[in-house]
Amino acid sequence: MDNKVKNAVNHLNKILPLADRQKKLSHELVALHKNILKSYIELGRSLNKTEMSEYVDNIDDAIDILRTNDMVVFDSNDEPVGAYPFTMEQRVHKITVNGNTIHSMCALDALAISPMFNIETHIDSKCHVTGDSVSIDQLDQEVLNKNENKDLHFGLSWNSAANNCCATSLCTEMIFLRDQNIADTWLNEDSENREIFSLDAAIDFSTQFFKPLVSL
Repeated sequence: MDNKVKNAVNHLNKILPLADRQKKLSHELVALHKNILKSYIELGRSLNKTEMSEYVDNIDDAIDILRTNDMVVFDSNDEPVGAYPFTMEQRVHKITVNGNTIHSMCALDALAISPMFNIETHIDSKCHVTGDSVSIDQLDQEVLNKNENKDLHFGLSWNSAANNCCATSLCTEMIFLRDQNIADTWLNEDSENREIFSLDAAIDFSTQFFKPLVSL
């Protein structure tokens, strides 16, 4: 992991310290959180509230803790609709995995899923600037269709973390950029707050940030 990626992981962990928050949960809540994440791979959706209640003694307390820690996003009926890196919303980043079609909250999240579960994924997305299609076949940290993605970049705007829920703030500014020229232009529009990464560096970034959530 190079210094740029290391610094980015540390920065994101200050904004959204998911791994540290998970470590502070009870054993039953850790198991619940990990099973919510795994359910997207196995079921193509989140566990629902009834299914979640099988893992804990008090489901209302569990929901309150997971919501307060911004680890799981819930709707007004306390049904889970997202758990970083996954979302039940129809966002721009669509992932085909294990025969299921799911969505991720942002570009970084999309790249994290294969390394988290050591499973092959296909990502359909688009360049944030041009709208051109992005198609990535991935297994762990390897891009299987490298030739068509050799100039693809990942960008993020750090100052977009504006509220208590990253799903509706920072995640909306973690994006794919078609090529180096597009990435440089986007970066130069706000170089104090924006950062760009090669695709390989972005996968490293996503792996270091998200994989601890499912590690034993």
